[in-house]
Amino acid sequence: MEIDRVLRPGGYWVVSGPPISWKTSYRGWERDAKDLQKEQISLENLATRLCWKKIAERGPIAVWRKPTNHLHCIQKLKALKSPTFCVKSDPDAVWYTKMEPCVTPLPMVNEIKDVAGGALEKWPKRLNTAPPRIRSGFIEGITVKSFNEDNQLWKKRVSHYRIILESLFSGKFRNIMDMNAGLGGFAAALAKYPVWVMNAVPFDAKHNTLGILYERGLIGTYIDWCEAFSTYPRTYDLIHADGVFSMYMDKCDIVYILLEMHRILRPEGAIIIRDHVDIIVKVKGIIDRMRLNCQLLHSDGGRFHPEKILLVHNSL
Repeated sequence: MEIDRVLRPGGYWVVSGPPISWKTSYRGWERDAKDLQKEQISLENLATRLCWKKIAERGPIAVWRKPTNHLHCIQKLKALKSPTFCVKSDPDAVWYTKMEPCVTPLPMVNEIKDVAGGALEKWPKRLNTAPPRIRSGFIEGITVKSFNEDNQLWKKRVSHYRIILESLFSGKFRNIMDMNAGLGGFAAALAKYPVWVMNAVPFDAKHNTLGILYERGLIGTYIDWCEAFSTYPRTYDLIHADGVFSMYMDKCDIVYILLEMHRILRPEGAIIIRDHVDIIVKVKGIIDRMRLNCQLLHSDGGRFHPEKILLVHNSL
């Protein structure tokens, strides 16, 4: 049911290994054939109740497809009585919530051929086309116009980053973290370069944009930066923090956020912090005490703009 929740309408679930192909493989698995048969029957029954369609089984691999909408599934689940549809006011509110034994309903459609939530463009057009969640007005305050303006803004900002951090596109940086991804404009502006970006959406952000990021074809996750990020030390070559410290200044000690950033930053990595000048000055004071090399720079808005950039270099 959790796999069904995170799968897009029309998405695929590929299963490899037990119990698939149990008839020919049970000896090699050192398993009882009848037990494996029961497991497969149980799996097939559950997939049917989830309204998935099995489209292939060959050797040790089987593939199911989630429906593109729930028009038929609504009647089927009423007849089966189990599982039921989840009843939530906001299905996207999943930070620190328990899994429930129910099916997350897809957005309603009018026709059986419609894709719930809206169809997506093919890649790479998908990246810079306003996603269905924006076109439908799903998130208040975010429009197609503001989406396009955000894309142009981040193209301008990334061009400025290239000036202040010459090694940005030289191949030195591969793993990049965007601590406050917003609509994903920073990652989209980097798409033509040999990098990948983990887009973090803070739980405290004004808008929950994780769905927009995935509809654009980007990868992301929820996070509370007052807590540790779930990764090992020295994960990222470059960390980008846009407005993060303004967001958390009154929520927790920003020293801990900076220490966590330093923990997940690789040796010889870099951090780009952009924020209001008053916040930048406070952050710089802490970074100086951490004995890291940093530069206070003007943003792409110019010397008179209140937003400034702090460029941090993580020496060996």
